[in-house]
Amino acid sequence: QVQLVESGGGAVQGGGSLRLSCVGSGYTYSSYCMGWFRQAPGKAREGVAVIDSDGTTVYADSVKGRFTISKDNANNTLYLQIDSLKPEDTAMYFCAARPRACAIASVSLSLAVTDFSYWGQGTQVTVSS
Repeated sequence: QVQLVESGGGAVQGGGSLRLSCVGSGYTYSSYCMGWFRQAPGKAREGVAVIDSDGTTVYADSVKGRFTISKDNANNTLYLQIDSLKPEDTAMYFCAARPRACAIASVSLSLAVTDFSYWGQGTQVTVSS
């Protein structure tokens, strides 16, 4: 059974940084496409960044240059380093897994919520101005 558990969220001031973590179990972590998504109150869930089994990454335009996705296959852990936080980054952040390669050729497809089968419970990030 695939399980994903996020941590690292919190309340920070604008301009600050956070590092989110997601520990996975129950599957071959290294062969999956892994991603971070977020959902703000009253808004649809959106893709933030994904990382493929070979380390290739894709980012949403809104977070490029501020967010960095990475993973540690040995410890089944996915990370999201978030710098220069803005109030509009306030959301619940979820990690997700897709049991095949990321759709790297297309940004929109690679970040598609519907393409990911397994989800964590989320960790809240709140940014004050």
